Amino acid sequence: MTNKNPLQKCFLFIILSINLIFLQAETVQISDKKTYVVHMDRSAMPSPYTNQLQWYSSKINSVTQRKSQEGEEGNDRILYTYQTAFHGLAAQLTEEEAERLKEEDGVVAVIPETRYELHTTRSPTFLGLERQESEKVWAERVTDHDVVVGVLDTGIWPESESFNDTGMSPVPSTWRGTCETGKGFLKRNCNRKIVGARVFYRGYEAATGKIDEELEYKSPRDKDGHGTHTAATVAGSPVKGANLFGFAYGTARGMSPKARVAAYKVCWVGGCFSSDILSAVDQAVADGVQVLSISLGGGISTYSRDSLSIATFGAMEMGVFVSCSAGNGGPDPISLTNVSPWITTVGASTMDRDFPATVKLGTMRTFKGVSLYKGRAVLSKNKQYPLIYLGRNASSPDPTSFCLDGALDRRHVAGKIVICDRGVSPRVQKGQVVKRAGGIGMILTNTATNGEELVADSHLLPAVAVGEKEGKLIKQYAMTSRKATATLEVLGTRIGIKPSPVVAAFSSRGPNFLSLEILKPDLLAPGVNILAAWTGDLAPSSLSSDPRRVKFNILSGTSMSCPHVSGVAALIRSRHPDWSPAAIKSALMTTAYVHDNTLKPLTDASGAAPSSPYDHGAGHIDPLKAIDPGFVYDIGPQDYFEFLCTQDLSPSQLKVFTKHSNRSCKHTLAKNPGNLNYPAISALFPENTRVKSMTLRRTVTNVGPHIASYKVSVSPFKGASVTVLPKTLNFTTKHQKLSYTVTFTTRMRMKRPEFGGLVWKSTTHKVRSPVIITWLPPL
Repeated sequence: MTNKNPLQKCFLFIILSINLIFLQAETVQISDKKTYVVHMDRSAMPSPYTNQLQWYSSKINSVTQRKSQEGEEGNDRILYTYQTAFHGLAAQLTEEEAERLKEEDGVVAVIPETRYELHTTRSPTFLGLERQESEKVWAERVTDHDVVVGVLDTGIWPESESFNDTGMSPVPSTWRGTCETGKGFLKRNCNRKIVGARVFYRGYEAATGKIDEELEYKSPRDKDGHGTHTAATVAGSPVKGANLFGFAYGTARGMSPKARVAAYKVCWVGGCFSSDILSAVDQAVADGVQVLSISLGGGISTYSRDSLSIATFGAMEMGVFVSCSAGNGGPDPISLTNVSPWITTVGASTMDRDFPATVKLGTMRTFKGVSLYKGRAVLSKNKQYPLIYLGRNASSPDPTSFCLDGALDRRHVAGKIVICDRGVSPRVQKGQVVKRAGGIGMILTNTATNGEELVADSHLLPAVAVGEKEGKLIKQYAMTSRKATATLEVLGTRIGIKPSPVVAAFSSRGPNFLSLEILKPDLLAPGVNILAAWTGDLAPSSLSSDPRRVKFNILSGTSMSCPHVSGVAALIRSRHPDWSPAAIKSALMTTAYVHDNTLKPLTDASGAAPSSPYDHGAGHIDPLKAIDPGFVYDIGPQDYFEFLCTQDLSPSQLKVFTKHSNRSCKHTLAKNPGNLNYPAISALFPENTRVKSMTLRRTVTNVGPHIASYKVSVSPFKGASVTVLPKTLNFTTKHQKLSYTVTFTTRMRMKRPEFGGLVWKSTTHKVRSPVIITWLPPL
């Protein structure tokens, strides 16, 4: 199965073509030179050179004819050198120079700079981390303090109470990181909680010009707020009375409140650039982080052309667990980013907490919505106000319905509640436009893209967000009634919401068309309306014209779900310091649940229909169970490399993944990537209809009781019979490895993938793997 089928090739070509256009459009040049990430074969460095920088400089000089017309030396062109997670450099080159460099000895790959985007408290309680029965399992241990989580983001606001280090032990002597200083950030801003803070901007400045220090800090200090929010979600210290304008009042704490944080600032006003991100990954591994949390994405590329994939492969080899956000491209299929199997790819879900609000029409009909508005202007719930919708069709948004800047005429909207369709511009900005035009309130209506998913915002005027169905009815009323009226009421915070969790509509979806045999996303975590620490330099709306300042903010996105998994991974690592990154991922995936708090299958917010593993992966994380999973599916670096050997990569393309050792393909997966020891099981039948049967193999490692017996059960499938052998796994010692096979025999080729589950159950544990069977269309 080494050759990709035509359908996969077609989709891959489309994805890569779109990605190439995206990258070309996003790359900003300030000269004819662009930044390229150059992967080098360290073993090819000739003996006369005493260090890699000398060798790299000579390579750059050789393709730039020693000195350019501007008098630049090779060193002047080099932005970064990479030495830990992988080997290479980032350099400024023209296209012609980049092409010449590809032909040089020792050069493995030359990849253009990629622009990445950020994927933008009750969650500990919702996840069971504050329940009484969790106290013994999650009782604080000294080892909690020894885990350092590296957060690649927009920096950190060190004064936040979430980074208080009271009661923390001294920084471990094994930590090699440091706190870099700069505008607004001093050495004393680090402590026993924030143990590292660095900045990476050379790639950004090479692409966009010098950073304007009047607009942002050229230091680890966070002006944006995103990095502070994610860092606090990972490992924030408990803060009592945390809230946003009174909403979500309670104790805010991170998933691993005794872990330490190292902030690597890689994102700026104009985005996040791959050369900076890779330097941060390389440095973080050298500093000694055990977990990397990366809430960024930049589209899909093949494994050998994805610099983040290559860098995180090196991090994994060094024992670092890497979690990344899946992206906010949902509910469209094939919208995932960060799909490499050694990365834990995290989708977003709702929690059982909400911020309800209502819209009451002149007909006395009431519609439910959400809002975080808390201001001086309040609409009376006993009075009706004029209502207007400027769109021409209740079912289809048009340019006049989005409330874009400058689009509203004061003569039409002054003194009225304005209906605005969601999309095109930021949600809170629409309210600002309405307010400037004299409107007194806003109803934000979802379109088909967002369905019934509701995201609460801290609006600048009374405003309520409603789902697509409700929105259509409200708009229809406003368009057909000569004197349409309404009023808005914000009701505060409610908990115990059912159903929950629900897959967020914005959460990016599978399948993973780079490798259909690898299920992505891996799992879900809370990512809707998450309360966490915030910068002191920006309003909760992120609008520069908003004068409000808060200590905590409520945000939504897979950027928020990723740090939940990073923090839980830090907790697991502290309990099991000998576990590999794959073992931690296995524990998270095989203990995840696929039913909500009404005991029904997880649903999708974009349409309230049941979700599939292409939406929720293995399910929703369950930290209490993940600490004691029974057994794990372990995967080592060579196993991942064997997976790459099945992906039609040339020897030179494979070489970018072999910087730490001279790995070679031993073909242990029998040319079938489905044999990678992944916690999810995916059988991909080729277009050749003569292939009726397929057998996949898995090996599990006992991490539970020394003596344990597990019996298997498999959900039924219409298109195939499934046979597992043996049907019982009998462990007699801890860390014992046992193997089993799963044979799929086609009964009837289905046009759509079939989903189910395989469960191993003992008297004390249940270990579940999602199962996907796909039949490719015949030729």
